[in-house]
Amino acid sequence: MRLTWKDNLRSSRFVWGPILAGMFVLVLAACGSAAPDLPSPPASGRVGQVVPVDGGGAYTDILAEELNVMLEEKDFFFVNVHIPYEGEIPDTDAFIPFDQVAARIDEFPDNEEAKIVLYCRSGSMGAIAARELVKQGYTSIYNLDGGFRAWDSAGFEFIQP
Repeated sequence: MRLTWKDNLRSSRFVWGPILAGMFVLVLAACGSAAPDLPSPPASGRVGQVVPVDGGGAYTDILAEELNVMLEEKDFFFVNVHIPYEGEIPDTDAFIPFDQVAARIDEFPDNEEAKIVLYCRSGSMGAIAARELVKQGYTSIYNLDGGFRAWDSAGFEFIQP
């Protein structure tokens, strides 16, 4: 007699308990990993979204409100990676195009644990640069989610050319 998948689901031979318990343990392990030191939650309640990178490592997407809090006690290297230049957030330390990060790695801090915050216009170039820095071994990378458009929309100062 051939059983269908529905029969297997109903069958007492199919053991759900250990499978569900194993899945629960995996979810807890994934959620329990240490997150980077982030500022207090903004009004949205969200604090950094960790983004895994192929090959290992991760970077953190932050909201404009989170970046604003971080800038109050700036302890990071702040990089505009957008090309072409369309403006900047005050206190920007460097302008390194997203597609030149690997070639200009010597312009980033030598310490691979140094905090680095990246931004571009919408967040996509920043995400590309963030992935490259993680692949280069950096462990404390942040990307402004929504880029300087989100920053400007939130009402924060933005310097336009």
